[in-house]
Amino acid sequence: MRAESYVQNNIDRFTGFQDTYDTHRPAAPPIVADIIGAYLGRRPGLVVDVGCGTGLSSFLWQDRADRVLGVEPNDDMRSVAERRVQERQLQEVLSFTAGYSHQLPVEADAADVTTCSQSFHWMEPESTLLEFARVLRDGGVFAAYDCDWPPTIDWQIEAAYDALHAKADEIIARLDAPDRLVRKWDKSGHLEAIQHSGHFRYTKEIVFHHMEPFGAERLIGLLLSQGGLQTVFKLGSQELEAPLAAFSQTVHDHFGGVTKPIMLSYRMRIGIK
Repeated sequence: MRAESYVQNNIDRFTGFQDTYDTHRPAAPPIVADIIGAYLGRRPGLVVDVGCGTGLSSFLWQDRADRVLGVEPNDDMRSVAERRVQERQLQEVLSFTAGYSHQLPVEADAADVTTCSQSFHWMEPESTLLEFARVLRDGGVFAAYDCDWPPTIDWQIEAAYDALHAKADEIIARLDAPDRLVRKWDKSGHLEAIQHSGHFRYTKEIVFHHMEPFGAERLIGLLLSQGGLQTVFKLGSQELEAPLAAFSQTVHDHFGGVTKPIMLSYRMRIGIK
């Protein structure tokens, strides 16, 4: 399949469930900006958040940078971020635009920070990192950070979560047309890709944790916000109905109608230009 097809398929993967995604996915925790800001050593003039989705990672910077540009090629996802900017009257600080990671609508040496939150694995790394190096100022920071799925909660729930993911992948491989398949790059290779690009003088992987309140509906919604499950639904398959019902019952039994603090684990890979 041509590279252009993978790009469009990756974009289309997130069409039609922007509200589920925005409601249940975690927003970027403040420690993300703390770490990046410490490495930068100054207040960012411009942060470019690439593959920003509904803006869950972009709004983190609204009081921490002079300007924030979110770049998101999926119209459905980006529409949520654009609506929120209007509602909060943040147009002077935040803006969102369509664009691709290898063709950013940003001038050379204009950005202090580029970030990819839960998105770098959808991007061809060589062309993306070349583009990030182009737009970053000398000493600027690139950070790709991802949350581990599932959250740390209960081994039986986590095993069922993983099993549903694996089942979804199996259904997609069997039912979806070959020319509609997506391409992802292994997250474990992010640091190596940054190092081998030759664009960054210093690289590092940082691991941290963040506690967030979860109830049963949020955990179930988090699972349903995953692109693989949504693709199965779009294919019209009913093969996940029974395991999803069992998962839902297990989760409701675990929470017992109350909200609990749940640990989210993050892995951030950085490069200093």
